Amino acid sequence: MLHLCHTTRGLRRKYRCFAVQGSSGSLRTNITTLGPLVLPMSEQLLFFATLMARKLLKMKLKPYIPDFKLAFEHFCIHSGGRAVLDGLEKNLKLSDRHMEPSRMTLYRFGNTSNSSLWYELAYTEAVGRVKKGDRKWQIAFGSGFKCSSAVWKALRTINPAKEKNPWMNEIHQFPVEVPKVSTI
Repeated sequence: MLHLCHTTRGLRRKYRCFAVQGSSGSLRTNITTLGPLVLPMSEQLLFFATLMARKLLKMKLKPYIPDFKLAFEHFCIHSGGRAVLDGLEKNLKLSDRHMEPSRMTLYRFGNTSNSSLWYELAYTEAVGRVKKGDRKWQIAFGSGFKCSSAVWKALRTINPAKEKNPWMNEIHQFPVEVPKVSTI
């Protein structure tokens, strides 16, 4: 593990503690805290320059969202639901390949809360994508609203034939096509 970052925007009342209205703030805080630890200097400078232009020069620019693909080879996003995955895919400009472990975990296991991160990591190992030195970002969400990130670095290349994990007996059947809209 290289980094661990936990942010929370706790609500004072128990009622509606699972409401998503405060979710974006906690996620934004978590990403803003993690960014300087993992992003290349070029991305940090672009973020800072945009921030200064917006705050000091009062320019009407969109906030710059750094390219986290420059910091990580693998993304394990808490697969709590399709909307969460779609939102992060869009905002972080991730590819289908980056999202595949999260989407296949949601498809196969459903919402297993934060343990989905470990199924997603196992998926990347089972398909043979983890190489020595690869960096992985696990990001999870909780009630209140909480957001946690863990950054890992692979110490060795994973040989799927030698691994035992929950995907090994079925990995040849994945990925599957998951429809954008399901009929009821």
